[in-house]
Amino acid sequence: MPQTRKIHIKPSWQFVDENGQTLDPQLFALLSGVHGERKLTAAAKLAGISYRHAWNLLNKWSAFFGVPLVKLEKGRGAELTELGQKLLWARQRVNARFEPQLEGLVSELNLAIQDALSDARPKLRLHAAHGYAVALLPDFAENFQLDLQYCSGEAALAALARGSCDVAGFHVPQSDMSEDLIEQYSRLLKPRAYKLIQFIGRQQGLILRAEHREDLEGLHDVARARLRFINRQTGTGTRALFDELLRKQGLSGRDIEGYENEEFTHSAVAAYVASGAADVGFGVEHSAVQFGLEFVPLARESYLMVCHQKTLATTACERFIALLRSSAYAEAVNALAGYNAEGCGELAHIEESLPWYRP
Repeated sequence: MPQTRKIHIKPSWQFVDENGQTLDPQLFALLSGVHGERKLTAAAKLAGISYRHAWNLLNKWSAFFGVPLVKLEKGRGAELTELGQKLLWARQRVNARFEPQLEGLVSELNLAIQDALSDARPKLRLHAAHGYAVALLPDFAENFQLDLQYCSGEAALAALARGSCDVAGFHVPQSDMSEDLIEQYSRLLKPRAYKLIQFIGRQQGLILRAEHREDLEGLHDVARARLRFINRQTGTGTRALFDELLRKQGLSGRDIEGYENEEFTHSAVAAYVASGAADVGFGVEHSAVQFGLEFVPLARESYLMVCHQKTLATTACERFIALLRSSAYAEAVNALAGYNAEGCGELAHIEESLPWYRP
């Protein structure tokens, strides 16, 4: 069998002036290093360039924009100027917003490459809601081909019902599910035909900058202070969870400033808050840690997978479950803030494991 090859896509974007001069992509690595390390020497090292080259980059592109990008003060190190911060956060917001689409494209591209190489490894089609633990799966799929496509949990289960995927992934609150959500998932689950695959647990809550942490403990504080909010898009499990938490608190979207503003990933929500475009968002804890933000836990979730019972006997599914049960994958998941891989890969009956299920 030919050696397997995997392609990764790293997005980038460019500034070009009227004369065709293009901003050096290394500048973003340097700005990111300054933001994290507060020292130009350390930032240059992280960017893989010399200190002298770092100086030249900053001088060149400060001249390009007409204002400094980094402020250097003796004894206080380096920090980004307002424009430097906006450039860095803008790039991170763009990258975070398109994560699911890019990862889906990577999956399609790699499958096309393996087909061209006559890859004989078994293939598993997984449709699932986007998340950090799911995004790790392709890195561990060495002895089978994983066709990973992101969509909402409801869409994933609908795809399973019509035979468009082999495994569907969705997430639900570990307590106090709304009647609408119970009806939605109960309608799509088929206990006689499907088998449940335990996946991971994760923490969802409020993502905010440090200056708001002292005065914010819950949703009533967000409403009372009229903090600017960034939401997840309609149709996602995270949006459904947030709406359910609002209802439990006697609140509605009308009470939340910016409720109608939406982003498409947990990372994009955190990047939006980190950039200063919003004061608070809602998402998983790891996205807050990723962007150096504060986090207020509000709910635990179970991320679950289901497949047809007959799928369990296929080689691809057997290897997929072995991946989920591996210590290497569990270690990677547990390293994500707010995630827990306990029981990952265990099989269960839907009616026995989901107390909320209604036939």
